[in-house]
Amino acid sequence: MSVEAYLNPDFTVGKKLLFLLVTAALLGIGIGFIYLVSLLVLGRDIPVGNRKQAVLGALEDKVQRFFEMIIAGTSVMSFSCAYVIINHVNTLVQSGVAGNLTPMEQRLIEAWAEGKDFVLLLLICLSCVINTILDSLIIPLKKLSKAEKATMRMLAMFYVIILLMYLNYIGDESQYSPVMMYYFGLMIGRFVYFDASFKDFLEALKNMFFNLPYMALSLALTGALCAFGFGVGYFLERNYFIMGIFYTHLFMLVCIFVIHLVWMIVKCAGNKDKE
Repeated sequence: MSVEAYLNPDFTVGKKLLFLLVTAALLGIGIGFIYLVSLLVLGRDIPVGNRKQAVLGALEDKVQRFFEMIIAGTSVMSFSCAYVIINHVNTLVQSGVAGNLTPMEQRLIEAWAEGKDFVLLLLICLSCVINTILDSLIIPLKKLSKAEKATMRMLAMFYVIILLMYLNYIGDESQYSPVMMYYFGLMIGRFVYFDASFKDFLEALKNMFFNLPYMALSLALTGALCAFGFGVGYFLERNYFIMGIFYTHLFMLVCIFVIHLVWMIVKCAGNKDKE
């Protein structure tokens, strides 16, 4: 087995650019929907003179929550993909289908067989590091507090669980069920930690409830892009559906990076004009 076994050779640069444009267009529609909601909600309660600034401030906050949802979802999905691929390769090796392993590949297979739980823990920690690098350094979402980011990251686990439940419905349960159990455990731990009070539990539930629209929007966006990607043959079913979903998230990350960069440039230019 090699990396090429999980890629589509027919997914050429031109097709990737087209898929990137479709991703950017759908993200733009999502941001436009958030803007309309902000305008409708704030337009009723704020005087006309202050409305524009208030709407822009609310829009930035809401869009960054949406971006954090996708960033965290991508990080969690990276763990899921790694698990599925490693487990698949290990199954092929154990059954004798895959042979002629390099010394490095043989050591990795042995490490997986002897310490699977520790490897999974390491992958979870790496996904958290990836999340922090993305939303703090590469796409810095400074509008959100640590508590708000934590809420969106917890929702991202639920978001991935929903995706995996759907994959369980149409695919191989043996591949995705163990990953789902890890995420359920992490979510329960986030709600009920050793010194949490009932008030803390209710507060966490409330924060999740008020941010559910961002998860719904992310699910709709992911579903539309995956339907397009699989429909036109950019993604291959033989590579597992989860690989197509992961590729989709990578394309969304690229678009989010560009949108956020343009947003910051326009914002800085606007602040200089005011001075």
